[in-house]
Amino acid sequence: METEFISVGKENVLIQAGVCSVTVAPEFGGKIASIKIDGRELLQSPLAPLGPRTQTMSFDAGDASGWDECLPSVAACTVTNEAGQARVPDHGDLWRVAWHERGTGHRVRAMGSSGPESASLSLRGECFSLPLALDRRLRVSETRRGWRLDLRYKLTNTGLSAVPWSWAAHPLFMAEAGDRILLPESIASLRLEGSGGNRLGKNGDTVNWPIAKLADRTTDLSIAQAPGSGIGDKLFAGPLAPHENWCVLERPSARLRIKVGFDPAATPYLGLWICYGGWPDRPGPKQTCVAMEPATAPVDSLAETGPWSRELAPGACSEWTMHVDFELI
Repeated sequence: METEFISVGKENVLIQAGVCSVTVAPEFGGKIASIKIDGRELLQSPLAPLGPRTQTMSFDAGDASGWDECLPSVAACTVTNEAGQARVPDHGDLWRVAWHERGTGHRVRAMGSSGPESASLSLRGECFSLPLALDRRLRVSETRRGWRLDLRYKLTNTGLSAVPWSWAAHPLFMAEAGDRILLPESIASLRLEGSGGNRLGKNGDTVNWPIAKLADRTTDLSIAQAPGSGIGDKLFAGPLAPHENWCVLERPSARLRIKVGFDPAATPYLGLWICYGGWPDRPGPKQTCVAMEPATAPVDSLAETGPWSRELAPGACSEWTMHVDFELI
């Protein structure tokens, strides 16, 4: 027997397996607004109330919280395709638009078993800067060691000409001082996309992992710092080998391990955003989070091209998966 959780309009949808609950806000970009284990929140809390988004506002003008999908670019940029020029806004299109069940337009339904073992939710978000539609299916289930969030993606070109695209997951996991970031041992350096105050260098520099050189000392990038540290760094690993398909955030205080898994054949790069009070640049609340971001490119801008660049033909699809394990330690 199946249970059905229905949300219409601006209400959130809750899917749950045991004491692991995931709250999705379809009206606000299909955002995963909350992930809780036994009532303990794991995602970055909103810096501002969730509210209407425009097609041009910057990401820091919104709530800048939870988990969004960045498509067709992370950075704002202008790209040229067969149909002409397209302006892609900051952090892409999808966090700005209402998501819906495919074919229904507004009705959202979460399906799961009648017991606590698993539950799932399927939604579609449609871009406006380029003719792309992203279907995302979430499933939450209990495992032997904890709980798993499975995500399946399908991207479709709904237009009449080929279009470029890039995608990155954007899960902002709340961080506490002393949390530890773990990467595969074979990863010894990362590419720097940006660093607040240029503390790690400039865009494009190579940074050693986990011990990085600063101007006057070294720092362990794998250890989360206090919220007042003013740190905000974005780095990339990759292209990754098949065994380099994971990243971990350990929280000793909660005896919890958050492990992001993905397929490097489909998403061969991993973005790492570490922020301990260093962003946004404007006055007001700051993020304190670690984002482990499987991605199709090692850069934030779709306009920055290279061997990683992708193009989708009219009517063509691309599919990939990722998952997050929440394990008690």
